[in-house]
Amino acid sequence: MLLRTPHTRRQFLRTTHKLALTGAVFSIAPSVNASLSLGSTNHLLALDHTHTNERLSLVYRLGNQYVNSALTRLNRFLRDHYSGTVGIMDPALYDILDGIKVALRVDMPYQIISGYRDPHTNERLRKTRGGGVAKKSLHMQGRALDIRMPGVPLDELRDAALSLKAGGVGYYPDSRFVHVDTGGIRSW
Repeated sequence: MLLRTPHTRRQFLRTTHKLALTGAVFSIAPSVNASLSLGSTNHLLALDHTHTNERLSLVYRLGNQYVNSALTRLNRFLRDHYSGTVGIMDPALYDILDGIKVALRVDMPYQIISGYRDPHTNERLRKTRGGGVAKKSLHMQGRALDIRMPGVPLDELRDAALSLKAGGVGYYPDSRFVHVDTGGIRSW
């Protein structure tokens, strides 16, 4: 089922009713950080991919339930843009993105620089980027994203991600992105 942002309350109710009837949602894992405000609202993500020029806007979570079809679309959108390999992304990444938007009090699309990375791509980048790519990168496990948000200073984006205490946060001002992941809480 293709999800579009409902424009009216009636469209929203129809969409959520259809999702509930088709069983297109599943529960959030209990390990999701409670500080990410798991309320009863819809959680919308808007993403622009800097390498593929694709755009995606969808509701990825309804209350405490991830939307299965949205996760499938996000996996495809965040594929390895070098090889085309589609990985399975950790849905907790989307909660981090949602939490950053809330912390910043903004509602604009993220620019995605890198999502999933297959092992061959990761190794090639490791050899050609002068050590800037980790050998056991969480990108290969679908647990990391490199992002920026137009109009938001990079240091503010980093600080908002750090405030969540939901995983790793890397700050790359020269390359103009912030790395977020669902690994241990750490920063660099």
